[in-house]
Parts: sequence; C-alpha cells; structure tokens
Amino acid sequence: MLKKFMRNGPRALAGALVLLVAAAGAARAEGVKLQWFGQAAVKITTPGGNVILIDPFTTENPKTPEALKDLSKLGPVDLILLTHGHGDHIGDTVAIAEATGAKVALNADMGHSFASLGWLTYKQMVRFNKGGPIAPIGPGITVTMVHAEHSSEILYSDPETKKKTVLPGGEPAGYIIELENGFTIYHAGDTDVFVDMVFIGAFYKPDLTLLPIGGHFTMDPAHAAYAMREFLKTPKVIPIHYATFPPLKGTPEQFIKALGKVPTKVIVMQPGETREF
Repeated sequence: MLKKFMRNGPRALAGALVLLVAAAGAARAEGVKLQWFGQAAVKITTPGGNVILIDPFTTENPKTPEALKDLSKLGPVDLILLTHGHGDHIGDTVAIAEATGAKVALNADMGHSFASLGWLTYKQMVRFNKGGPIAPIGPGITVTMVHAEHSSEILYSDPETKKKTVLPGGEPAGYIIELENGFTIYHAGDTDVFVDMVFIGAFYKPDLTLLPIGGHFTMDPAHAAYAMREFLKTPKVIPIHYATFPPLKGTPEQFIKALGKVPTKVIVMQPGETREF
C-alpha cells in the first residue's frame, strides 16, 4: 500500500486536489436557500454559506412556528437588513445582533435612532441610503437599498416608566441582494405600487421577488399583481406580509387570480418552510 502510494503519490495528490476543487465548486453551485418565518421575515443562505436575515420579526410573530422562536437555534448570522422602523420588522434584530455579532444594515437616519437608544453601536451598523450599492460582508455579495412607498418610525416604550416615545425611522426601503452566483433577490419591504418598479425590474433584473400582498398597510393582492405583471415581471415571486394580523386580509389565491396568465411563477410558502433556488 505504502509503495503504491509513493509510486502514485503525485498523481494521487493531484487527483485529490481536483476532487476537492470539484467539491468546492459543487458546494458553491448549490442553490440559494430561503426560509420564510411569516410576515416579511426571511433568512437567506447564500451559495458561499453566508447568512442574511431581513426584518427578523420572529419571537413575537404569531405565524412563526414555536420551534423557530428560540433564537439560540438560529445559528450564525452575517448580516441583518431592515426595511423600516416598525416593530413587526425590527423584531429581534438587537438580540440577534448581540448574540451573533452580525452587521446590521439600515437607513442612515434609523441608525442614529438605534445608537441613541443604546441598541447598537455605530461600529456594528452599516448606515447607508438608496442607490449606493454596498458589500457589507465582503466581495461577491452586493446590497442596494431601493425605494418603498410606506412609512417608518420607531415606537420606543421605556421599560421602567412605560412611557412611549416615537423616534425617527428614516425612509422605508426595499433591498436588491445580488449573491455570489449572480442570483438576485428583490425584497420589496412594506410598499404600495410605484412606477419606479419598472426601473427595478429592468435594471436589476431580479430572479426572485418577495412582495407584500396583505393590504391595509401595504399593497393588496390586486395592486401587488399589477406591480408584478406590468412593472417587475420577475420569473419568480413569493407573496409575503399577509394573514399575520387581522387587517392583513389578502391571500395568495387572490394574488394568483389577479396576476392572471403570465410567465411569473408564484411560490406560496408556509411559515418556517425553506426553499432552494
């Protein structure tokens, strides 16, 4: 055995290296994994193994399965993106950031509010604004903040006095996330239809869109269907931000019906479910 290895050692080593490179390539070629927790909360695991959370509203989310409300089981997190300042989007951001050391990317004004409350340090936050792509967790993954038609403020309740204070939440936003393998995700945040979605669809060409359909605070199914059919035209769409609270009455079935016969594939997920793309 030893003589055979010595005789074929260089060839064996080269073969082993080829296998390692192929294995690494295969791992990198694996699809993007996306887990939905309900509302707008999602976990994206990239082909390179990076973990991105968006609007991680989990422990108080009535749609998140109980097993997923234990933040200690969430695992490593590299980046948290916040679309705006409402409590059902900030959610567990501070607790997760403290536990994992994840960077938190958010609009610049909301970052000041987080710092003034002592929630996060400026060092842990990436404060930025619309239109300026950033690479907060290294090259290969680009995040661009884009417009959203909504509102944003932080409602803070003092734990001792119970007095409530409203702090600036900056402007609401959506995110374009371009991953290592070129796969591009558009998380629209909370929004109504706006004509600049034409630009988002044409310029960034998302492979997958996450679009609110619940109504009352965001688009309802008919408006969301119009935005997808006429403006965004992405290959795949996941309906989000519905059925979490009573006012959010829109349903995926209504969205599919309003969308009509278009090439876009509607992917209806259950809270806690993971899909690979």
